[in-house]
Amino acid sequence: MLTQTVERSLPARQPVRPAAPTPGKAFHSSIDLMGATMPFGRNAEIYGENEPAEYVYKVVSGTVRTYKVLNDGRRQIGAFYLPGDVFGLEIGEEHTFSAEAITDCKILVVKRSTLVGLAARDNDVARQLWAMTAAELQRAQDHIMLLIKTAQERVAGFLLEMAKRSAAAAEVELPMSRQDIADYLGLTIETVSRTLSQLEKGAAIAVPTSRRIVLRNRAALSRLNA
Repeated sequence: MLTQTVERSLPARQPVRPAAPTPGKAFHSSIDLMGATMPFGRNAEIYGENEPAEYVYKVVSGTVRTYKVLNDGRRQIGAFYLPGDVFGLEIGEEHTFSAEAITDCKILVVKRSTLVGLAARDNDVARQLWAMTAAELQRAQDHIMLLIKTAQERVAGFLLEMAKRSAAAAEVELPMSRQDIADYLGLTIETVSRTLSQLEKGAAIAVPTSRRIVLRNRAALSRLNA
């Protein structure tokens, strides 16, 4: 159904503008020109695991999670995507994870074959596509390393990661639930809550609300994440 909807929504191919000097600008401009924006409600599926990877996606607004359901029924979240992030990049022909909207989202959807065709003609777009694919691989490797650390190290690393991706580096407004965080870090929700309380008692963070985290001592968090 998504394929049919996107096919109707995608605009006719337009001429590609000359590459701008800012790194990555040509790539995002090309996606914006070729894509169609689609709304997804909270918890709506964007694509499923093992479905054909026919499209590439960019978050316009909202937050997206990718996840895999394990054989024992547990959910492992692979990544969170925020506005401006591109996701759905696959080496193979199928999606290895499912993707869902955490909040109400607007997603730019671009046909993969069109993007690959553009990359074949435009070296700057090809470099950016390769760089983004490499960044996704690095993100996956970093996530694997995070999962072998202690609970405090995992939570500290997650908060620093989110702060790095946030406009306000001194605090983090979390769009995802504690359960999402637990499933991303490979912990129970009770362990995540207890660890946040421990970090708050140690004056490393403040937790004004369940979704807002103030980083009071970044150095202490960085030492835990080292």
